[in-house]
Amino acid sequence: MTDDAMPTFYEQVGGHETFRRLVDRFYAGVATDDVLRPMYPEEDLGPAAERLMLFLEQYWGGPTTYGERRGHPRLRMRHVPFHVNPEARDRWLGHMRVAVDELQLPELYETTLWDYLERAAHAMVNTFEPTPGAAGGPNPDGRPGLGLHSESTR
Repeated sequence: MTDDAMPTFYEQVGGHETFRRLVDRFYAGVATDDVLRPMYPEEDLGPAAERLMLFLEQYWGGPTTYGERRGHPRLRMRHVPFHVNPEARDRWLGHMRVAVDELQLPELYETTLWDYLERAAHAMVNTFEPTPGAAGGPNPDGRPGLGLHSESTR
Protein backbone atom coordinates (compact mmCIF):
# COMPACT_ATOMS: atom_id res chain seq x y z
CA MET A 1 0.00 0.00 0.00
CA THR A 2 1.26 3.48 -0.80
CA ASP A 3 1.00 6.27 1.73
CA ASP A 4 -1.93 7.91 -0.06
CA ALA A 5 -3.79 4.72 -1.00
CA MET A 6 -6.74 3.48 0.97
CA PRO A 7 -6.03 0.12 2.60
CA THR A 8 -7.81 -2.81 0.98
CA PHE A 9 -10.46 -4.82 2.79
CA TYR A 10 -7.87 -7.60 2.97
CA GLU A 11 -5.51 -5.30 4.88
CA GLN A 12 -8.25 -3.79 7.04
CA VAL A 13 -9.39 -7.17 8.39
CA GLY A 14 -5.92 -8.48 9.18
CA GLY A 15 -4.60 -9.90 5.90
CA HIS A 16 -3.37 -13.45 5.45
CA GLU A 17 -3.76 -14.50 9.08
CA THR A 18 -7.47 -13.58 9.10
CA PHE A 19 -8.23 -15.44 5.90
CA ARG A 20 -6.22 -18.45 7.07
CA ARG A 21 -8.27 -18.59 10.29
CA LEU A 22 -11.52 -18.22 8.34
CA VAL A 23 -10.73 -21.02 5.92
CA ASP A 24 -9.25 -23.35 8.53
CA ARG A 25 -12.37 -23.05 10.70
CA PHE A 26 -14.66 -23.46 7.69
CA TYR A 27 -12.95 -26.67 6.56
CA ALA A 28 -12.98 -28.05 10.10
CA GLY A 29 -16.77 -27.99 9.74
CA VAL A 30 -16.76 -29.41 6.23
CA ALA A 31 -14.56 -32.30 7.39
CA THR A 32 -17.39 -33.67 9.54
CA ASP A 33 -20.33 -32.77 7.30
CA ASP A 34 -22.06 -35.83 5.84
CA VAL A 35 -23.28 -33.92 2.78
CA LEU A 36 -20.30 -31.70 1.98
CA ARG A 37 -17.28 -33.83 2.89
CA PRO A 38 -17.97 -36.72 0.49
CA MET A 39 -18.02 -34.23 -2.36
CA TYR A 40 -14.33 -33.41 -2.12
CA PRO A 41 -12.38 -36.02 -4.07
CA GLU A 42 -9.17 -35.41 -2.16
CA GLU A 43 -8.61 -37.29 1.08
CA ASP A 44 -6.83 -34.25 2.51
CA LEU A 45 -8.89 -31.04 2.51
CA GLY A 46 -5.69 -28.98 2.69
CA PRO A 47 -5.40 -28.31 -1.06
CA ALA A 48 -9.08 -27.26 -1.26
CA ALA A 49 -8.56 -24.98 1.75
CA GLU A 50 -5.53 -23.42 0.11
CA ARG A 51 -7.45 -22.70 -3.09
CA LEU A 52 -10.36 -21.12 -1.21
CA MET A 53 -8.01 -19.00 0.89
CA LEU A 54 -6.10 -17.79 -2.17
CA PHE A 55 -9.36 -16.97 -3.94
CA LEU A 56 -10.75 -15.00 -0.99
CA GLU A 57 -7.48 -13.15 -0.44
CA GLN A 58 -7.36 -12.09 -4.08
CA TYR A 59 -11.03 -11.13 -4.17
CA TRP A 60 -10.61 -8.86 -1.14
CA GLY A 61 -7.49 -7.08 -2.41
CA GLY A 62 -4.67 -9.33 -1.23
CA PRO A 63 -2.09 -11.24 -3.26
CA THR A 64 -3.06 -12.31 -6.78
CA THR A 65 -1.69 -15.83 -6.35
CA TYR A 66 -5.04 -17.46 -7.13
CA GLY A 67 -5.23 -15.87 -10.56
CA GLU A 68 -1.57 -16.55 -11.29
CA ARG A 69 -2.04 -20.24 -10.54
CA ARG A 70 -5.58 -20.89 -11.74
CA GLY A 71 -6.60 -18.03 -14.01
CA HIS A 72 -9.98 -16.33 -13.81
CA PRO A 73 -12.11 -17.72 -10.96
CA ARG A 74 -15.11 -18.59 -13.21
CA LEU A 75 -16.97 -19.73 -10.09
CA ARG A 76 -20.23 -20.75 -11.77
CA MET A 77 -18.44 -22.72 -14.45
CA ARG A 78 -16.15 -24.45 -11.94
CA HIS A 79 -19.17 -25.58 -9.91
CA VAL A 80 -21.32 -26.88 -12.76
CA PRO A 81 -20.11 -30.48 -12.27
CA PHE A 82 -21.29 -30.48 -8.66
CA HIS A 83 -24.72 -31.08 -7.16
CA VAL A 84 -25.13 -27.67 -5.51
CA ASN A 85 -28.67 -27.67 -4.21
CA PRO A 86 -30.21 -25.50 -1.48
CA GLU A 87 -29.30 -28.06 1.21
CA ALA A 88 -25.63 -28.05 0.18
CA ARG A 89 -25.66 -24.24 -0.04
CA ASP A 90 -27.17 -23.96 3.43
CA ARG A 91 -24.65 -26.36 4.93
CA TRP A 92 -21.81 -24.46 3.24
CA LEU A 93 -23.19 -21.22 4.65
CA GLY A 94 -23.64 -22.77 8.09
CA HIS A 95 -19.98 -23.73 8.33
CA MET A 96 -18.94 -20.38 6.90
CA ARG A 97 -21.16 -18.54 9.40
CA VAL A 98 -19.35 -20.24 12.30
CA ALA A 99 -15.99 -19.34 10.74
CA VAL A 100 -16.93 -15.70 10.18
CA ASP A 101 -18.34 -15.36 13.69
CA GLU A 102 -15.15 -16.73 15.22
CA LEU A 103 -13.13 -14.00 13.52
CA GLN A 104 -14.91 -11.42 15.71
CA LEU A 105 -14.52 -8.71 13.08
CA PRO A 106 -15.94 -5.24 13.61
CA GLU A 107 -19.56 -5.17 12.46
CA LEU A 108 -18.94 -3.30 9.19
CA TYR A 109 -16.30 -5.82 8.07
CA GLU A 110 -18.29 -8.82 9.26
CA THR A 111 -21.38 -7.63 7.38
CA THR A 112 -19.41 -6.87 4.23
CA LEU A 113 -17.73 -10.27 4.23
CA TRP A 114 -20.91 -12.17 5.08
CA ASP A 115 -22.97 -10.39 2.42
CA TYR A 116 -20.49 -11.46 -0.23
CA LEU A 117 -20.29 -15.07 0.98
CA GLU A 118 -24.06 -15.35 1.11
CA ARG A 119 -24.52 -13.94 -2.40
CA ALA A 120 -21.78 -16.21 -3.78
CA ALA A 121 -23.30 -19.30 -2.16
CA HIS A 122 -26.74 -18.53 -3.57
CA ALA A 123 -25.24 -17.98 -7.03
CA MET A 124 -23.64 -21.45 -7.01
CA VAL A 125 -26.95 -23.32 -6.68
CA ASN A 126 -27.35 -25.28 -9.89
CA THR A 127 -30.06 -27.82 -9.03
CA PHE A 128 -33.10 -28.15 -6.83
CA GLU A 129 -32.92 -31.94 -6.79
CA PRO A 130 -32.59 -33.27 -3.24
CA THR A 131 -29.25 -34.48 -1.97
CA PRO A 132 -29.15 -38.19 -2.83
CA GLY A 133 -28.50 -40.70 -0.07
CA ALA A 134 -28.07 -40.02 3.60
CA ALA A 135 -24.39 -39.25 3.15
CA GLY A 136 -24.70 -37.18 -0.02
CA GLY A 137 -23.36 -39.98 -2.21
CA PRO A 138 -23.14 -40.02 -5.98
CA ASN A 139 -25.93 -38.32 -7.81
CA PRO A 140 -28.27 -40.21 -10.13
CA ASP A 141 -27.08 -38.03 -13.01
CA GLY A 142 -23.47 -39.10 -12.39
CA ARG A 143 -22.33 -35.69 -11.18
CA PRO A 144 -20.37 -35.58 -7.95
CA GLY A 145 -21.95 -33.69 -5.07
CA LEU A 146 -20.92 -30.29 -3.78
CA GLY A 147 -17.21 -29.59 -4.05
CA LEU A 148 -16.64 -25.88 -3.72
CA HIS A 149 -13.05 -25.27 -4.70
CA SER A 150 -12.24 -28.95 -5.00
CA GLU A 151 -9.36 -30.21 -7.11
CA SER A 152 -11.71 -31.46 -9.83
CA THR A 153 -12.97 -27.92 -10.47
CA ARG A 154 -9.74 -26.91 -12.17
